[in-house]
Amino acid sequence: MHYRILGGGQGPRISAVCLGALPFGTTVDERTSFAILDRFAEAGGTFLDTANTYACWVPGATGDESELLLGRWLRSRGAAGRTVLATKVGARPDPARGPEWPANAEGLGAPTVRAALQGSLRRLGTDRVDLYYAHIEDRGIPLEETVEALAGLVQDGVVGTLGAGNHRTWRLAEARHTAAGRGLPGFRAVQQRHTYLRPRRGLPPDLQVETDEELLDYAAAHPDLTPVGYGTLMGGAYSRADRPLPERYDHPGSVARLRVLAEVAAECGATVNQVVLAWLMGGPVPVVPVLGVSSVGQLDESLAALDLRLDPVQRARLDTA
Repeated sequence: MHYRILGGGQGPRISAVCLGALPFGTTVDERTSFAILDRFAEAGGTFLDTANTYACWVPGATGDESELLLGRWLRSRGAAGRTVLATKVGARPDPARGPEWPANAEGLGAPTVRAALQGSLRRLGTDRVDLYYAHIEDRGIPLEETVEALAGLVQDGVVGTLGAGNHRTWRLAEARHTAAGRGLPGFRAVQQRHTYLRPRRGLPPDLQVETDEELLDYAAAHPDLTPVGYGTLMGGAYSRADRPLPERYDHPGSVARLRVLAEVAAECGATVNQVVLAWLMGGPVPVVPVLGVSSVGQLDESLAALDLRLDPVQRARLDTA
């Protein structure tokens, strides 16, 4: 395993890849989830990612499932002290806001932020989380209110580091500027959708925000901000014939990138998934990939990317395809 420091030296030491727990307890059963978590820990993985809403869209689920399962695993393995645990607030369904998700997302008001953390701590069976993300933007709440509420959790010692997910770069920068101006802890991690293929142009805005050149440029200028990427392997679409490309990536511009990706994988004796992960981790602005896996075999394939090094020519070919 390789490691880095989250948030430019001011955060916790994390494994260079993060294990995403989104499907654990819903579409991935407990036995399989525990096996994946055990293998990740055995390999030296320390960074786990969940949310207070995973996976509420699965029929019969509430959003409690992933945090509850992680809590059971942490207790049964005595792993809390050697795990960097991230969870999120902002996207959980709130029945008081209506029956349909995500229109009824709880948002980022101060009372919600405080209450949501207490719920997460209870489900996780811990008294502190290492990284707490504002899961999605909430333009209906003054930014200052959210910034101060999140900072208060750090000051109270129940949160270690703050992060933002699915935020436009200008909004992220404004929130960080607001926190700095008040002498408060601000966002030191940003989690966005990020993979090798680029989305088609002109897509309408949605809750999931893509990593773009503006964000990477901002992160390059602010080394106290760590980019984290989810959706990195597109749910298996790079390698599985039964998984078509997501619509946002299924466009003519992807053809050349997929061809070069396959060529580089063959040159390296690696899988295309491993090349994608190595490309993310080894770029000018290194990204921490969130691994979304549903079996130990898939996890082992992803972990092998940690030792894959792309040479400058290969990277240039991938970048310019």
